[in-house]
Amino acid sequence: MATRRQVGVGLAAVLASHALPAFAAETRATPRVPSHGFNLPGWVDREDGVAPAKTTLEKLRRIGFETIRLPVAADPLLAGLSGQAVMLGRIESALAQLTALGFSVIVDLHPDKKFASALRSEPTEGAAQAVEAWQALAGVVADTQADKVFAELLNEPPMQSAAWLELRDRLAATVRAKCPGHTIVWGTAPVQGIWELADVTPLADTNAIVAVHYYTPMGFTHQCENWDASPLGRIANLPFPATKDAPQVQTLLEKFKVSGDGEAIAFLDQEFAGPWSVEHIASDFARLGEWSRENRCPAIVDEFGVLDFCVDAKSRGNWVRAVRQEAEANDVGWAYWELDQGFGFIKSRTSTEGFDPAMIDALMGG
Repeated sequence: MATRRQVGVGLAAVLASHALPAFAAETRATPRVPSHGFNLPGWVDREDGVAPAKTTLEKLRRIGFETIRLPVAADPLLAGLSGQAVMLGRIESALAQLTALGFSVIVDLHPDKKFASALRSEPTEGAAQAVEAWQALAGVVADTQADKVFAELLNEPPMQSAAWLELRDRLAATVRAKCPGHTIVWGTAPVQGIWELADVTPLADTNAIVAVHYYTPMGFTHQCENWDASPLGRIANLPFPATKDAPQVQTLLEKFKVSGDGEAIAFLDQEFAGPWSVEHIASDFARLGEWSRENRCPAIVDEFGVLDFCVDAKSRGNWVRAVRQEAEANDVGWAYWELDQGFGFIKSRTSTEGFDPAMIDALMGG
C-alpha cells in the first residue's frame, strides 16, 4: 500500500503540468469549519517561544474550546536545513500535543521580520520564500489527521491584492501537493477585512475556507496600544456600545482639544462616523455570510479581540459577545485573538489560575 508521502509525490507530479483549477476537481471533501477557538502566538512563531502547560490546555478543552490557531514563524524555516529541522520538530511536537488533547489546529504561516520585509519590499523574493516555507511545513501537516489540522496560507499578506492572489494560488498548489485531504485556509490582502472580499474570487479548491479578521471599531478594540505612535495609544476608557456624544467620548475629545492633539481628534471623528453598536457588527457579519453563501466558500473569523490595557470589563465583554454571536448567526467559525497576551482572557498559559470568567462567558456563554 502506498504511503501518504508516496501519494503526495505522485500528486505533485500531476500538478506540475496543470494550473490550480485543474486540481480542484480532485478535492471533493466538504470543508469542516473550525470554531470555538483561540489564537496561541508566542510558541512556535518564536524561536524562544513558551509552550502552554498541559493542565492549562486540558482546562480550556473542558470549558469547551475546540480549536487553536497556531501562528508559525517563517524565518527559521528559511534558515538552512539545521534551523529548519529544529523548527519543524517543534511544530510537529506542538501539533501532536494539541490534537492528542482533542483540539483542531489551524497552522498559520505568520509573516514577521525578514520574511515580512521581503514580502513588502521584494515581492518576487518574498513569494519564493513563502513557497519554500510551505514546501517544508506541508510535510509536517501531511503527517497529521486531515480532519484535525488546517493549513492557513499566510496571515494578513503585506502586499497588493493582485500579487497576493497570484501567490495564494501558488501556495495552495504547494500545500495540496503534499496534503491532498487537508482543508486550506486563505484570506485577503492586506488586513483580511470583510470589505476586502468584495472583488475577490475564491480559491479554486472545494476543500478551502476563507478567513477574515475583525477589530471594528479599532478606536475601541485597540485603545491604549503601545507598539507604535498611532493615536490609538492616546485613546483610553471608551465604552461599547457608544456614540460620539457619549460622556466618555466628549471628555476625551475635550482633553485632545486642550492639548492640541489634532491627529487624535481627527481619528476619533473618523471612528465615530457611525455609532459603535451591535447593529453595525451584525451588518458586517451578514455581509460576510452573504458572500460565503453566494461563493459557496465557508468562512471563519480567526482573529477578533479587544486589548485589555484600559478598557472596562463590561464593554469588552459586550463587544466580544456580539462578534461571537453574529459569527455564529451567520454560520461563520471563530477563533479569538488571543489566549494570554495583550488581548488575552487568561493570565498565563503555564497556570490554571487567572482565567477571566466574564470573558469566557462572553466567548462560550449564551
